[in-house]
Amino acid sequence: MTTSTRGAAKVPAVLVLEDGRTFRGRAYGAVGVTFGEAVFSTGMTGYQETLTDPSYHRQVVVMTAPHVGNTGVNDEDPESKRIWVSGYVVRDPARVPSNWRSRRSLDEELRHQGVVGISGIDTRALTRHLRESGAMRVGIFSGSALPDEGTMLAEVRQAPEMKGANLAAEVATKETYVVPAIGAKRFTVAAVDLGIKGMTPHRMAERGIEVHVLPATATAEDVYAVNPDGVFFSNGPGDPATADGPVAVMREVLARKTPSSASASATRSWAARSASAPTS
Repeated sequence: MTTSTRGAAKVPAVLVLEDGRTFRGRAYGAVGVTFGEAVFSTGMTGYQETLTDPSYHRQVVVMTAPHVGNTGVNDEDPESKRIWVSGYVVRDPARVPSNWRSRRSLDEELRHQGVVGISGIDTRALTRHLRESGAMRVGIFSGSALPDEGTMLAEVRQAPEMKGANLAAEVATKETYVVPAIGAKRFTVAAVDLGIKGMTPHRMAERGIEVHVLPATATAEDVYAVNPDGVFFSNGPGDPATADGPVAVMREVLARKTPSSASASATRSWAARSASAPTS
């Protein structure tokens, strides 16, 4: 990713899909070039949580809601310490944020963290195209990073694919940490971090659960060392077919009949080992 943090409001930008379809708009956030897997989010609110969700690592997120950035950015809602998306696509960004918790605009935050985005395009048309064609590689180009369309398409097709990408270790905790139960402790849960959202263990803690958050590389022995009443496998980025370690832990948990729960990517990881490979 190559970026500049100068103002981007009037800088032309182009979004290029690997199947050759292009959308022209204006730069939003940092100016430059970025690549990733094109996906979409249909949430009407919660854009800050989406941006900071580790599950979106190396993905370019298209927002279907037409107006984004209305409430700015605050310091209470992030799901992690940084923005994880590779790129951001919106139709009509807010000119001036308005919310009592807002500390800065979304455009400022994207520029500060070097996230390349594009605005002023028909995001619903793009979403329909992705829904019908499936997730694919995409590039966003703006400013001095605007070569001819043939060159842009070639660069998109040379970008890394999500297939075969094992990304959990890039976003997960490196060491086990504990989130204590709030009030009387009722249960202990071992949470395998494949890209866990920050609020997940805290919401469990609010319900009297002591949460031991383990790295993505945790073994079954590591999980059972905390004497859990249940095991949770979080969501996360990358190709679920690469999750050999977590799947081995899942098999052991199921074999022992320990209560367990899994988020989206963890469920797809299991499916990839149990049936046909999942698709985005």
